[in-house]
Amino acid sequence: MTRLSVNINKIATLRNARGGNVPDVLKAVIDCERFGAEGITVHPRPDERHIRYRDVRDISPIVTTEFNIEGFPNKKFIDLVLEVKPNQVTLVPDPPGVLTSNAGWDTIKNEAFLKEVNSEFKRNGIRVSVFIETHAKLIENAAKTGADRVELYTEAYASNFPIDKEKAIAPFTEAAKVASSVGLGLNAGHDLDLGNLKYFAQNIPGLLEVSIGHALISDALYLGLENTVQMYLRELR
Repeated sequence: MTRLSVNINKIATLRNARGGNVPDVLKAVIDCERFGAEGITVHPRPDERHIRYRDVRDISPIVTTEFNIEGFPNKKFIDLVLEVKPNQVTLVPDPPGVLTSNAGWDTIKNEAFLKEVNSEFKRNGIRVSVFIETHAKLIENAAKTGADRVELYTEAYASNFPIDKEKAIAPFTEAAKVASSVGLGLNAGHDLDLGNLKYFAQNIPGLLEVSIGHALISDALYLGLENTVQMYLRELR
């Protein structure tokens, strides 16, 4: 069964726009889990424009499901992850200042770097997922870096879904088979929403987890957070 991990970055974005502590990020974590979320995801960036490093430290003790920290593995990020020791770290190759994650790792070009980082996390009992596109050789090489899972970057699927959903899903189905063949677990995320999530989950074998933030939090403005979390869960069931 595919787990739903709620990315709460947008809650922090709204808080930071005004200062203070409204909306309360910690309350959002507690509520998301209370409403059925099976994981919490955060993506701290160097400029702390949404989730702050302090938030990550504050959130860690209150998560009762699974805690997933995403980000680019510079020294500050690595030190934070090793301090907090989440259930999972998802490595994303986004440079400082980028608006949102927009590419997966080249696991061939960055093999040595990823091996070093992954081994450090795994020595500390942290599951490692690598954000990646659907290129078979890059997925195969992710296994060589010591990753436990890959997270498929699903922007291309979401963009093409309204045009031709069968064509949109095809490379992701093949990527899932490649991941399974080299012993990698499979996550997915980016632009998944209530319109395209069910079809994706139904057609991706072995999908363990989806991480959804922007669409889910946006839907919650109209539908309420409890109702929205439940709606996303139903799409996965």
